[in-house]
Amino acid sequence: MKILDCRELQCPRPVLETRKQILAHPDEPVQVRVGNDIAQANVTRLATKEGFAVTATSKGDEIVLDLTPQETPQVVETQAPPATTKKITQDTVVYIASACMGRGNDELGEVLMRNFICTLLESSQLPSTMLFVNGGVKLTCEGSAVLEPLQRLEESGVTINVCGLCLEFYELKDQLKVGQVSNMLDTVEAMQQADRIIQP
Repeated sequence: MKILDCRELQCPRPVLETRKQILAHPDEPVQVRVGNDIAQANVTRLATKEGFAVTATSKGDEIVLDLTPQETPQVVETQAPPATTKKITQDTVVYIASACMGRGNDELGEVLMRNFICTLLESSQLPSTMLFVNGGVKLTCEGSAVLEPLQRLEESGVTINVCGLCLEFYELKDQLKVGQVSNMLDTVEAMQQADRIIQP
């Protein structure tokens, strides 16, 4: 049985690691060790959705989740693409106007935005374009915590447009590390052509 030790991983890593395992091996049981109730709920919901029975056992500071495939795992396999298959969704644009996700606490917002981009990278359907404007351009520059996942998204075929005027305003033009410098015409055209715009 495969054992995934996710006790020290922050959300959403436990559920992403579990998803990789059960999609790659839908016929095999897996044990997932998590360190809190939130991770337990997220992994349990995912596993149940993918056709696994879940048994939870508390052991000290950890929660052990035994995931067992049910009798018809082939149904799950046909519904879910392999973890390594990524499809560019041509009508979807992700519009990022801040280095934070949501309003309230900026420190929490930065964590949420980092988790959003990392989760987007792990999803089977990628957007065709990501637009970075205003404070969002900071995510594409030197020192950003999400440079690696953004570079991997770009390598996967996602177009990353970074507002040149915004880079100049924040004096970051020489620090751009991922994506291409764009303008408002690029932004408007991408949004006009999109059937769906996601703004985290």
